[in-house]
Amino acid sequence: MLETDAMVLEAARTALVARRIAIPAPGRGQLRLAVSACGVCRTDLHVIDGDLPQPKLPLVLGHEIVGRVEALGEGVERFAVGDRIGVPWLGHACGGCPYCRRAQENLCDEPLFTGYTRDGGYARHALADAAFCFALPRSMDDIHVAPLLCAGLIGYRALRMAQDAQTLGLYGFGAAAHLVAQVALAQGRSVYAFTRTGDDASQHFARGIGCAWAGDSSSPPPSPLDAALIFAPVGALVPTALRATRKGGIVVCAGIHMSDIPSFPYAALWGERVVRSVANLTRADGDEFFALLERSPVRTSVSAFPLQEANRALAALRGGDLNGAAVLDCRA
Repeated sequence: MLETDAMVLEAARTALVARRIAIPAPGRGQLRLAVSACGVCRTDLHVIDGDLPQPKLPLVLGHEIVGRVEALGEGVERFAVGDRIGVPWLGHACGGCPYCRRAQENLCDEPLFTGYTRDGGYARHALADAAFCFALPRSMDDIHVAPLLCAGLIGYRALRMAQDAQTLGLYGFGAAAHLVAQVALAQGRSVYAFTRTGDDASQHFARGIGCAWAGDSSSPPPSPLDAALIFAPVGALVPTALRATRKGGIVVCAGIHMSDIPSFPYAALWGERVVRSVANLTRADGDEFFALLERSPVRTSVSAFPLQEANRALAALRGGDLNGAAVLDCRA
């Protein structure tokens, strides 16, 4: 049985530890890949902090995996040995529950999630279900394409929830927002970026990408928003975003976890405003998103860390010390 180097979470609210772990041969429908890069996502912090219940423990985190196929299990025809592929958050759906039958596999009753309920990509090798992997844009290298597999995909799904909004507010300008901003701008939308108070670096970063305005989350935008996408896991931003949104506008909560939403007056919601959440992703989202990028490429801003420095990368993400995304170089 193959062994590989990995950074492992052994208990909630503890640092990751370097371990040699066994990687079994791929089963039916699975493939094994040599991991070259893995994005570091805020969801990883939620798993570490115990915000998401019942993770597989011990656990290899990481669900923005880029690598090359090393071995194929029985029945895999979609990929060949040597192909570069990406592995996202949704690692498996049952295919038989009411949601899967309605093409809503993101809401599957019996899902498996990469780097949460099954081992992920903070390692030099990983297993994945071939049916849930993606071919990746050839124009992007491994480090820069990794954040697209969650930050990009979830941002894109959130943008679709905003429908035809022309004036778009992004709350929390990090890995997801800096990608979805570029997609929205390419579509001719006007984008306003909201950051933590005093975060001049993120505001400068947002304006450099092309945002029409950047300011504190507590500041009113220059004009009412058609829609707001909230990427920061801060429930208090929901009433803030509602107050910044016009009648009939949409507020999309794009994170998998958020602190409690405080009470707010009905007047902030009245006027047919809508609050909705985004849950996971579908394979159709990925196919559509990566096809879009062939026509309108995005540039990912990344800070790369060696695999063994995963704890430092997580600390940088937690501290808000990044412009864009953190990515582990699993070859280093």
